[in-house]
Amino acid sequence: MAENKDIILSVKDLEVKFKVRDRVLTAIRNISMDFEKGQVVAIVGESGSGKSVFTKTFTGMLDSNGKVTNGEIWFEGQNLCEIKKESDWEKIRGRKIATVFQDPMTSLNPVRTIGYQISEVIIKHQGKSKEEAKKEAISLMERVGIYNAAQRYDEYPFMYSGGMRQRIVIAIALACRPEILICDEPTTALDVTIQAQIIHLIKDLAKEYGFTTIYITHDLGVVANVADRVAVMYAGQIIEYGLVEEIFYDPKHPYTWGLLSSLPQLGEKGNELFAIRGTPPSLFEKVIGDAFAPRSDYAMQIDFEEEPPFFEVSPTHFAKTWLLDPRAPKVEAPATIRNLHDKMVRLTAKGGIYGEH
Repeated sequence: MAENKDIILSVKDLEVKFKVRDRVLTAIRNISMDFEKGQVVAIVGESGSGKSVFTKTFTGMLDSNGKVTNGEIWFEGQNLCEIKKESDWEKIRGRKIATVFQDPMTSLNPVRTIGYQISEVIIKHQGKSKEEAKKEAISLMERVGIYNAAQRYDEYPFMYSGGMRQRIVIAIALACRPEILICDEPTTALDVTIQAQIIHLIKDLAKEYGFTTIYITHDLGVVANVADRVAVMYAGQIIEYGLVEEIFYDPKHPYTWGLLSSLPQLGEKGNELFAIRGTPPSLFEKVIGDAFAPRSDYAMQIDFEEEPPFFEVSPTHFAKTWLLDPRAPKVEAPATIRNLHDKMVRLTAKGGIYGEH
């Protein structure tokens, strides 16, 4: 969608299917998207929308019953969809495109020291000696906010708190010196204060090291503070894409309206918190029309019959909704999010949406 010479990763017409018993589930439905160097792109949507599956295709980490059935993923002149050998993926995974997962304990070996695990990555990917690797590992530990890093180098994961373990996983990812860092819900299991620290850490490191960040989350509060661009996913498709300001202050898709209206931080005392009614469609079945139509208060007849194309709102903002068709009736966003800019400014000033502390 973006036309820029600094595109680092380009996805074209991607489709991913999973065989589940005797049925086929289409998890990713014809996604095209470009990622620009050095930017932070947030991918937002409900659980099951396809966020993690989408980014797993960039590192060849789909489950064994999953397969890219159409499309291309271009990175450094290579179509990643054509990679078949695990040895070829190992040249990309970690080294070029690294991932920070939701639960650090699934990424850390409980019987190896923290220092060993960071040093091992440095030796493997940078070819440094043990002494050089230890020195860099301690430096990385300090950089991600581990105090007394030299003393804590020989400690084990169970001796670290959840927030500290997540910092170590980030340090391991950085030890690979990747060009793209995928953060898959990296703060979900942490309390709000630690979440804010991890978010600011990733943001600061991205600026310092210059890597592209792909941030997967269901929490729009995170997005407001960390992202340059936002892609909203629903039922295996990107349905709106734009600069963070465009998505927050001028959203166009009814699903994006619903996500923003559901922000708990925007709830007012005495009023019931908004929730999107219904459930997403089954992706075992062919989706006809706009996948969000059955849950939308703004659906028209055409939404149940024909899939909408992407309409251009601005050169950086696109939305996949028939409401943007010139023939559609004029509909305004819900009242609760019309003055969202003022509410967000107030909340950020108070640190309410992971603002500066």
